Amino acid sequence: MRPDSKNEALFAVRALYALLGVFLCCMLCGVLGACSNSESLYSSDPGDSRSVVEIVTDSLEGLLRVKATGKATVLGSDESSRAMDRPTFIAEFTYDFSMGRHEVSCSEFNALMERSTGLSLDCADKDLPATDITFYDAALFANERSKAEDFDTAYTYVGALFDANHHCINLEGFALRTEADAYRLPTEAEWVLAARQKWDVAKGWTAENSDYKLHAVCGKADKGEFCDMVGNAMEWVNDWLGVYSSRRFWNLVGAPDGGSLGQRVVKGGSYRNEASSIALFTRGDVYAVTSSTRADYVGFRLAFGAIPNPSWLSGDGNAQESRVIPLANSSTVRAKTGTYRTKLVFRNDVSGSLSYINYSSGELSVVGLPDSRDAYHPDISPDGKYVAYCTGLEGVSGKSSVFVRPLSADPEVSSVRLDVKSAAIPRWRVLESGDTAIVYVTDAGNNKDESTFRATSTWQVVFKAGKFGSPEKLFDGAYHDGISEDGSLAVSGARLLRARVAESGSSVAGSARDTVWYGGEQACNVSLAKDSSKRSLFLDFGGKTGREFVGEDYGTHERLLIIDSTGNLVQSVAAPAGYSFDHSEWVIGADNLVVATLTNAGGAHSKIVLVNLTDSSIVELAEGDELWHPAIWAMQGIPAAEDALLDPDSAGVYLVPGLDALHQSMRVKMELFWNNHEKIEYILVGSSRVEDGLIPDSIKAGYSLNMGHPWNSMDASFYIAENYAMNHAKNLKAVVFSLDFDLWQNYDNVTRMLIDGVPGYVYDEHHDFWKSGLPDAFVDKVNECLPASEAYRDAYVDSRGFNSKPASSWSDPFVETDSTWTTTNSWLVGWQMKRLRSFLEKAEERGVYVVGVVFPQNPRYRETGSWGRYGPRRSEMPALLDSMQVLQEEYANFVLMNENKMGKHDYADSMAQNTDHLAFPGALQLTRRLDSLLETLK
Repeated sequence: MRPDSKNEALFAVRALYALLGVFLCCMLCGVLGACSNSESLYSSDPGDSRSVVEIVTDSLEGLLRVKATGKATVLGSDESSRAMDRPTFIAEFTYDFSMGRHEVSCSEFNALMERSTGLSLDCADKDLPATDITFYDAALFANERSKAEDFDTAYTYVGALFDANHHCINLEGFALRTEADAYRLPTEAEWVLAARQKWDVAKGWTAENSDYKLHAVCGKADKGEFCDMVGNAMEWVNDWLGVYSSRRFWNLVGAPDGGSLGQRVVKGGSYRNEASSIALFTRGDVYAVTSSTRADYVGFRLAFGAIPNPSWLSGDGNAQESRVIPLANSSTVRAKTGTYRTKLVFRNDVSGSLSYINYSSGELSVVGLPDSRDAYHPDISPDGKYVAYCTGLEGVSGKSSVFVRPLSADPEVSSVRLDVKSAAIPRWRVLESGDTAIVYVTDAGNNKDESTFRATSTWQVVFKAGKFGSPEKLFDGAYHDGISEDGSLAVSGARLLRARVAESGSSVAGSARDTVWYGGEQACNVSLAKDSSKRSLFLDFGGKTGREFVGEDYGTHERLLIIDSTGNLVQSVAAPAGYSFDHSEWVIGADNLVVATLTNAGGAHSKIVLVNLTDSSIVELAEGDELWHPAIWAMQGIPAAEDALLDPDSAGVYLVPGLDALHQSMRVKMELFWNNHEKIEYILVGSSRVEDGLIPDSIKAGYSLNMGHPWNSMDASFYIAENYAMNHAKNLKAVVFSLDFDLWQNYDNVTRMLIDGVPGYVYDEHHDFWKSGLPDAFVDKVNECLPASEAYRDAYVDSRGFNSKPASSWSDPFVETDSTWTTTNSWLVGWQMKRLRSFLEKAEERGVYVVGVVFPQNPRYRETGSWGRYGPRRSEMPALLDSMQVLQEEYANFVLMNENKMGKHDYADSMAQNTDHLAFPGALQLTRRLDSLLETLK
């Protein structure tokens, strides 16, 4: 978004001078040598005058004031090997802001949160940064401080979900109010501008000097400057992670949502990271970071102040002036429509194009549809796969075109145009032949004048296999608001509520009479029900007939009115106070549900709502600047799984809204497991090294499923194998697991993270994992529950859980934890050995082999004192490996597959994605070797 007009000339002059400077520089470079390849107008050097800011004391306790107006900073890097960090671009500021001098400390956090949410952090020292908190915990803290100091709150939401430890894992309808003068988290741009002033990785608490632990805030800073921007605790910032393509933004706030992965930005590195790996431009951590992720090295600091004229990141990576916020999560919508398989499409009138929300996703995102500009009146096909729209507006006469496109943001697909002179207001219907057709009209203008109305006509065209058939005329008159299921009624309402009623035994395309309902009073936004009831809904202008039916006066569009198949009023629903309805439509696939927009007192269509005619309740679905013409599709024809034994709120519910990458991944894999459990012969469990490193399709020994996932431990792997695979995979021959010695710091804490607060796992546990028999409807119930987001389903379903990653290199062998943990916490090795023995005994009883795979890591760890990314010391590894040999001698069903070989392996640089994970070529090599081993076990 451009700065306000007051600053427009100033920015234009500065830009001109900057361009002139670049020109002169390049002219000089032409004489002295090659010009820099930087595409930035400003140097990324902190000494650049545009990025140097004045920082002063602030009246707000613990904050410093950043004089950012007229300043700019560089974000991103063209040179980063990670796509999330690219490209380099400029963030401009037209406002000042305040930011916390240091990270919020434990004592500060507990003082506010213990009494408000019950969350109290167990910290070794009150002055340590508050860590092990979710993004939502940090946002709620910001709100609490705002309220404590009598400010407005920056964050709004309609519902909160907490885990058993009082951490907030989801805020339904979460939004930042940029206009609020309140405490909040800093934007990435604000954080980088402030950090750039004294950025020095040598002065932060990093792996080189931290002893791999947190330190009290401000232990390494001078008075009057920001502390711990480098290292100590990695920091949440306000931004969702987005993809950038533009090179310049003003007052940047980031992406409007987290996309299908729901990822957040974290900054600054931590005490675990080597100084060389920490940079201003980095945006993420080792694993995907979502709003519900928490780690003992991630904290936050506060910012304060409104952000005027903010710019948001559009779907194509450019700046946009507005955003759309989903207000209801998938579970809320499912409670109304009866299915998670629900989609909402609407016109964003600011951009002029269509957007949609897919509620069959664990992470909601507003997705713009490419090539849909100047799109009005969208309608979703009966199968939910396509959207039809037109370029003309109801009530406005003139030429219009009808298009159909897949309901997908895939840039490879495009809209198909109906090749006729004019077509408007498309409506899908299913014909008696089973074909799907679109009904449209030649003109959707005002229908009050009889002769003008008769000059228009209603047509129908079959749409099949992505193509239009031959259009056929149905009748004269523009009846664009629907034809009933039995073909006996058609309606139109672009000034008058007109109806075409078929004679007995006929259809509206044959013998029928045309009439005007509602006493000839003004009516609009008419929609004919998609079921057999032949009801119509519409809006009026507070006329006599409506007032007499309701029994009181009301204003224009303040009542949603329903008539029966004969034109008689049967129901009315009032709009919420301060709003009126517009763009009302029946929901496709759900009886008694209506979708509409709400218009505020200023005339803006600011919300989309779902109206339940059964009880007149209203659920807010989305909020934005101008949201028009919503259409909702809910999948029909799938009966809910029924079993008296099954709790519909718990059985098969392996994901709830807002959970992180671990749970998203496992939601897909649990569904894959239950749908294939009877044919699984090899189950692959373990960390992300398994997920990225073993390819089920390349295992020819038998049917296999990859159930590896991020944030894992050996105990969590065995939990899945013992309780699910061993109980229900009746053809199971072997369990393959990742023998991650460097992750032996994790014990049952990761297992509890996986299952606590997730109803499906707890429910299975309470029913002894269904050892006595699986209820008949159980698998159907799993399939119906909240699915993972599309990105996770796309990544895992067809590959049976394998997550294919492109090759990069082993890179540098960085160490992220103190490799002496086997000494400082010596009990961990004993605990892990006991757990492994226990699992081997259970597998032996079941007649199942256990294959422990030691995955290759960066061979250059031989140059360090650490065996791998998270330790342990190399000097301790021979003894650990010897203990595995002893286990092989004790247990005939245990096989060790050591592909690491203390770094002396044959996995080349071209086979790696990073320092401890294989890319596809490496995964293929390892999987083929594993397959050969499994063949010998037969």
